[in-house]
Amino acid sequence: MADHRIFKERLLGLQANLLNFAYQLTTNRDAAQDLVQDTTLKVLDNEEKYVDNVNFKGWVFTIMRNIFINNYRRQVRSATVVDQTEDLYHLNLSQESGLETPEGSFAAREISEALNSFSDEYRVPFSMYVAGYKYSEIAEEMQLPLGTVKSRIFFARKRLQTMLKDYR
Repeated sequence: MADHRIFKERLLGLQANLLNFAYQLTTNRDAAQDLVQDTTLKVLDNEEKYVDNVNFKGWVFTIMRNIFINNYRRQVRSATVVDQTEDLYHLNLSQESGLETPEGSFAAREISEALNSFSDEYRVPFSMYVAGYKYSEIAEEMQLPLGTVKSRIFFARKRLQTMLKDYR
């Protein structure tokens, strides 16, 4: 029980440092406080995973950094683009789509057609990967081994490169 109390005291002693680090990451006071709270909860939930001879402060700051990165990736994936054009031409296109020229829109159409010619077993994981999903997330979603997902994405990329070699 004394170890648990010491663990909590060490964590409480880092709160000011955690808030400063969180503010550097988020540049927003409210978001920084939320990040400190998420980190504190995660550290308390994982107390049994902490090993005494490990740098406690480094361990806690690594947890905070990982939470921030995971939240950022989640926000990027869920970012919604609102298309204000009359015919919804720009819907779901990134700002740097390369479609500002006729050649760019032709290339995008060719890439899309080439990708659509793939079977689902190659097209789906490759599309998910391009959309920003991690290998492990794709494997979980498709209920496939991680190595299978990686190889399918690799082969899809190689096939696209071969099919579109004129665009290099």
